[in-house]
Amino acid sequence: MKQNLFFDLDDTLIHCNKYFYFVIEQFVDAMTTWFAGYEGVSADAVRNKQTEIDIAGVAVLGFKSEHFPQSFIDTYHYYCDLTGRKKSMTEQDFLWKLGLSVYEHETEPYPNMEATLDKLAGEGHTLHLYTGGEITIQRRKIEQMKLERYFDTRVYIRRHKNSEALEQILAEGGHDRHLTWMIGNSIRTDVVPALTAGIHAIHMRTESEWQYNVINIEVEPKGAFFTLSNLLEVPPAIHDYVSRKQP
Repeated sequence: MKQNLFFDLDDTLIHCNKYFYFVIEQFVDAMTTWFAGYEGVSADAVRNKQTEIDIAGVAVLGFKSEHFPQSFIDTYHYYCDLTGRKKSMTEQDFLWKLGLSVYEHETEPYPNMEATLDKLAGEGHTLHLYTGGEITIQRRKIEQMKLERYFDTRVYIRRHKNSEALEQILAEGGHDRHLTWMIGNSIRTDVVPALTAGIHAIHMRTESEWQYNVINIEVEPKGAFFTLSNLLEVPPAIHDYVSRKQP
């Protein structure tokens, strides 16, 4: 039986987190250099404060591009106020540009992305792409990976990726929830909304997950719920589950 398969984009089909981690380490290096000799401004402390501010910003603004460089500026201001070190517009301009540079990296697919999507499309399943972020940035990634060949116009980009957003997409599409799946790396924005909506969910485990994505699952699955580590595991997992459920 053919299924509706909703795929997340960042850190499910293409790499994303590793570029943010790379830029954050550059930020931490700059901060620990500027604040050398000031008490309480260690690499771990700066990294943790930036994460705290970044996550708080996402909760309010959603996946808006400016919130990431702003988290650098806000962290910088926090430590200037804490230590009494004078703020510098030159340093703030550097941090703003550094934060925005994360969106300039070339798009890199996860291993076996094409083979997995080819397999699922070849089996007749309907593929959808559901991602959080800004339209311009996410569209650029989609075009670079030529993902329209799999998803056509079935692409949904939301600044706030949550249960309400997924519910609206499912309702407007009239999807049979017994035949619909969400496949993504984020427990917060992929798995929990899918389970809340009563559809199947596949959690794609990543080596290093952003703290924002990690929350407890307190929703009882109404259908399938798998945790997998490789995209190639997705087609057989869906096939086996559907085969067991067919009379």
